[in-house]
Amino acid sequence: MSTPGTSQITKAPDKGIFPLDHEGLCKSEMSSYMSCLMANNSENSKCSSEAKSYLQCSMDNDLMQKEDWKSLGFHEEDKDNVKNAT
Repeated sequence: MSTPGTSQITKAPDKGIFPLDHEGLCKSEMSSYMSCLMANNSENSKCSSEAKSYLQCSMDNDLMQKEDWKSLGFHEEDKDNVKNAT
């Protein structure tokens, strides 16, 4: 808690925040990912291909900065399993 009259400096996170998909450009990818999570008791490791598809769609539609898979925590050998959002 800050003391009255002082301000707290905050910094946005480097990753994890990107614009909302107001136009629904990646709605099907997001729905597939959420369905996978629900079907797998929220174990995201079982939904990595769906997560990648959703992130790829977000990057392709400028909803997030383009990143390589390794920096997003994915293995390079899995990058070909991503469904392209075209």
